Amino acid sequence: MALPRQKSPLGLKNDIVIPGLSPAAYRQHPLHEATRDWPETNCYVDLWIEVLNSLGLAPEAGLAFTVAQDFEGDHFTFFKYPLEDLAALYGLSATELAIYDNVENHVLEQIARGRMALVEVDAFYLPDTRGVSYGLEHSKTTIAINRLDPANRNVDYFHNAGFFSLQGEDFDGVFQRDGHVSRRPDTLFPYVEFVKIGACDRSPERIRKVAVDLLRRHLALAPQDNPVRAFAGRIDEDIHWLVQREPVFFHKYAFNTLRQLGANFELLASHLEWLSTQGEAGLVEPRDTARAISSGAKTMQFQLARAVNRKRTEGLPAMLDGIAAAWDQTLGALRSRYA
Repeated sequence: MALPRQKSPLGLKNDIVIPGLSPAAYRQHPLHEATRDWPETNCYVDLWIEVLNSLGLAPEAGLAFTVAQDFEGDHFTFFKYPLEDLAALYGLSATELAIYDNVENHVLEQIARGRMALVEVDAFYLPDTRGVSYGLEHSKTTIAINRLDPANRNVDYFHNAGFFSLQGEDFDGVFQRDGHVSRRPDTLFPYVEFVKIGACDRSPERIRKVAVDLLRRHLALAPQDNPVRAFAGRIDEDIHWLVQREPVFFHKYAFNTLRQLGANFELLASHLEWLSTQGEAGLVEPRDTARAISSGAKTMQFQLARAVNRKRTEGLPAMLDGIAAAWDQTLGALRSRYA
């Protein structure tokens, strides 16, 4: 028996998590404007930016985690909003949802309680990935479900930098309904999180203070050695095998290296800009050098693509010198200000 419906602390209706949203009329947050170096970053961060935006919260306030990005040997850190940061800043408690029945039933139960479910799905069935994954390639991604109607086979969901809907056969594919090859007896349940929207002081002054505290904490976790220089020391070795792979593989490599580096620091620049508007002084220099990392990584990605295509890859490590210097300046200024 389903438990009785509970009223959300933000006054949200229980038959839909965030009322008044329409995929056709949805407006993206400015962090996803087409004029940015990286209008999309990675699916998890982009999703949370739009969820926070739709809740009337400032996603820029929670981007302090970007200062801790490192080079992990074969990729730059796949950055995410830490769940503990979301709780501290916004009163949002996200945790794993136990799945033991069909996913739709579990998601409906949480929607009835005013909670949003984040479900790992196959992008092959997401129309918003048309031209990239939709109907072309099976890949994991995460959607946040705002409204679910299993009887009519349609759902409204956040994904990447927007808010969308799907229906019919795509609905069956996303939820692994009968008739799809993924609906085998040995198919594992997807990973699902759900978000409790708790009562919290969301005043601008408190949000600013918590954001500054989180920036100090993440600075303490930031790498001491320059991760861009570590990447520069690895790139010649990577290029040796990268030029031998099929052309499509380059995009996967670039996504996990230069795109994650550039997008991460563009978000850091936006975080520092937001802190400045909240009265924090002394952030102009690290904001600008973070932007330089972002634009430098974008330029480097074009240069790397050209080099791989021509199979002329000499001099690539030296092209990272300016980005590495900007990293030193960014982290140096922030450590001087907040350490």
